[in-house]
Amino acid sequence: MKVVIAIDSFKGSMSSIEAGEAAAAGIRKVYSEAKTKVYPLADGGEGTVRALAQGLGGSLENVTVTGPLGAPVVCEYAIWEKRNIGGSGRIDFVGKEMMAVSENASVVENTSIIESKRGYKNEKKCGKTAIIEMAGAAGITLVPPELLNPINTTTYGVGEVIKDAISKGCRNFIIGIGGSATNDGGIGMLQALGFGFMNKNGQPVSFGARGLEELETITDTYVIPELKECEFRIACDVTNTLCGEQGASAVYGPQKGATPSMIMQMDKWLAYYAALAKEKFPKANAKQAGTGAAGGLGFAFLTFTNAVLESGIKIVLEETQLEEYIKDADLVVTGEGRLDRQTAMGKAPIGVAKLAKKYGKTVIAFAGSVERDARECNEHGIDAFFPVLRGITTLEEAMKNENAKRNLADTAEQVYRLWR
Repeated sequence: MKVVIAIDSFKGSMSSIEAGEAAAAGIRKVYSEAKTKVYPLADGGEGTVRALAQGLGGSLENVTVTGPLGAPVVCEYAIWEKRNIGGSGRIDFVGKEMMAVSENASVVENTSIIESKRGYKNEKKCGKTAIIEMAGAAGITLVPPELLNPINTTTYGVGEVIKDAISKGCRNFIIGIGGSATNDGGIGMLQALGFGFMNKNGQPVSFGARGLEELETITDTYVIPELKECEFRIACDVTNTLCGEQGASAVYGPQKGATPSMIMQMDKWLAYYAALAKEKFPKANAKQAGTGAAGGLGFAFLTFTNAVLESGIKIVLEETQLEEYIKDADLVVTGEGRLDRQTAMGKAPIGVAKLAKKYGKTVIAFAGSVERDARECNEHGIDAFFPVLRGITTLEEAMKNENAKRNLADTAEQVYRLWR
């Protein structure tokens, strides 16, 4: 019996790998010989760095960068070195180690290659990959509510994280851009990478969206030379354009502290910035879907770097090569902290379920809590779902790590008794 387990984190309670290992433990209580494989799962948002680092054998790095308000913050990101797959081999995962296993022997080669199907075009560049959440350097959770103001918040720290990863040999990047506190069109990030955004006096513009108001000239004379070697996969699940009624300022400005008058100003500034960028970089397209993500950071990546915008869950599923193992599985297990209608709209467990249904596999899901509208998940590939709470308890007790793992293991055990 082969069981593939890919469960998203139970936020504040269990990591993705902890949840998967708990489910595996419950299954093995019923059938000790079950072959369970646990994979990290995330959707490109919060928790992606730790999930992929832990699940794929990557290392966690910490770097002090400029925070959204200009004060230093410590940002955590991951570096993952991919290993060569010779012949008809495939990547396998044993515990927390990533190993390349051929069909005939468990030979590991510590060389670097990434298949083109994962979005990387040049195999010579494919050694270390940096996994970054922009929210770790410019996220809304880093700004006290009373100080939220996108006129002032900057993405400069995001560029500093990228520079740090480049200095450590990374040329491939997976970057989640959800949860931003910014609306600066990504110029802060680009300034950190060496682009010049100058005012009428030839001086660098201010941090934040205010810098867009001051902007007169864009230069690329001092861009770090390694940037042209880098490729970026941007985890982006929004389709907003840079400007207009569905643009970055109008849709996301209010939650970042923007007033109606600020929204009108910032939208005008972003439009001017886009026009100026297009003069120097003809591929600039402010009307492209996703350019409004993270206050225009999507536009910055697409215009000034070698980047593509992709679904976060798509990136994670490809990088973990989950499909290769689902093909041979007898059962697929997924889940997340809370199952509801939003899950059915395309969150990580549905990504797993759709992949499993491609091969006609049975899918069950576990969750900390299940809302009534979660039955919509049954229409999107999850055959049955189960809450893991075992009795009346407080939220605090239910979310304790040891309690959550025990509850999930116990529930998985009972469900698997039916499966057998």
